[in-house]
Amino acid sequence: MNPRRKKRLTIVVAVLSGLGVVAGLILYALSQNIDLFYKPSEIHFGKADTGLKAQIGQRLRVGGLVVPESVQRDPDSLKVSFRLADMKMPISFDAKDPMITVKYDGILPDLFREGQGIVANGVLSDGLIIQASEVLAKHDENYMPKELADAAGTKHQKPSYSGQQLDSTN
Repeated sequence: MNPRRKKRLTIVVAVLSGLGVVAGLILYALSQNIDLFYKPSEIHFGKADTGLKAQIGQRLRVGGLVVPESVQRDPDSLKVSFRLADMKMPISFDAKDPMITVKYDGILPDLFREGQGIVANGVLSDGLIIQASEVLAKHDENYMPKELADAAGTKHQKPSYSGQQLDSTN
């Protein structure tokens, strides 16, 4: 091989290996920032389609209904803990339902209340305990995340307007 081809080949190999290293670092960084969505029953038993269970220390997003009479507030701080259960229709809570505990230190949203649908972002710290860094309350009676809507058997419907309503806006 002549020296000119050898130099070109060395440059091409160096560029390709550099691109491979950069792609690997990007994928590693993205994997550290992924929050997978789980329902309380999926944390207990794993995802239905893959059997994938959340691991301790994993960042995740969990959604469900706040179980009535489960909210416990620390009187000296902003710490609060509550239990979450799967959203199901009709809305009911049973002691046999799979539930998880969410612990949060911060100001809860104004719409947070027992029986309300919420989504919490955090880390699975112990088998069934989530250390939440953020708690989001459902903001509208018609809105719910796609995964929870599928579990509850409801579908999002576009608003429909009658001809009279449309004429009255002119």
